Amino acid sequence: MRVAAFMSGSGTNIMRLLEHEKCLEEEKGGSPFETIFIFSDRSDGQSAGERIALENGLSYFSYDIRAFHSKRSIKRSVRTAEGMAVRRDYDRTAKRLIEAFEIDVIALGGYMSYITLNRCVNVHPADLSISLPDGRRKFVGDHAVEDAISAGEKVLRSSTLWTDEGVDSGPLLMVSDPIPVTLPESLETLIKNRDRFAMVADEHQERLKEAGDWKIFPRTIEMIARGRLALDDKNRVYVDGRLVSGGYRE
Repeated sequence: MRVAAFMSGSGTNIMRLLEHEKCLEEEKGGSPFETIFIFSDRSDGQSAGERIALENGLSYFSYDIRAFHSKRSIKRSVRTAEGMAVRRDYDRTAKRLIEAFEIDVIALGGYMSYITLNRCVNVHPADLSISLPDGRRKFVGDHAVEDAISAGEKVLRSSTLWTDEGVDSGPLLMVSDPIPVTLPESLETLIKNRDRFAMVADEHQERLKEAGDWKIFPRTIEMIARGRLALDDKNRVYVDGRLVSGGYRE
C-alpha cells in the first residue's frame, strides 16, 4: 500500500509512522505499506517536514496554505460554499501529487488544514465513540482535550478515523488505551484560571500523543495495508471480517 504523509507542524505522528514501517521491515522481513512522500501545508519554517523527509530519504513537497489565502485575499473559512470551493482549489495541487505517485492512502499526522481529498486517515485526541444524546460525537475539533477534561472525563483516549466532509465525523477505526486525567486541583477551581487550565490540558495532550496517537496511528495504517481493517458500502467498520462498532481496541 502506497502512503502519502501529510503534516503541518512537528510531525511526531509521521515520525512514528516511519519508525513503524522500518520496524516491520527489520523484524517481519517487510512492511505492507510504504511511505512515498511527505506533504506540508506550511513553507514558513514552522513545519519539520523537510527535515523528516531528508532524514528518511523521501520526496518532500510544501504548499503554504496561508500564502495561498493571502495572495487571493480570501478568508480561510470552509463553512461556506465559497470556502469549500477555495479549499478544493488549494487541494488540487496535492491531488495531482496523489495521482502522479499512485497513492492509496493519505496519512494525516498533525495536518491542520481541512482536506477535501479522499482516502485519508486521521488521528484525533479524543475518544470518538463518546456521543451526545442526539448521536453527534461529543469531543471533536481543536479543543477536544480541554472539552473532555471540562466535562469531567476521568480518562482520555485517542482515535483514528477515515475522514469525510464533517469535523471528526468519519468512520471510527481504532481507539487507544486510556491515560488518566490527573488534575493539580479541583476542576471547578482550575477552570476559573483559563491560562492554568490550558497548560494542564496541553500537558495531558502531550501524554496522550505518546500513549495514544503514536501507537494507534501507525497500527491503523498497517492494519489497512494488511486488509484487516475495512469498510462496507454503508461505512461500517470491520476488523478481520467482523463488524466493530465504537472503534477497534486491541
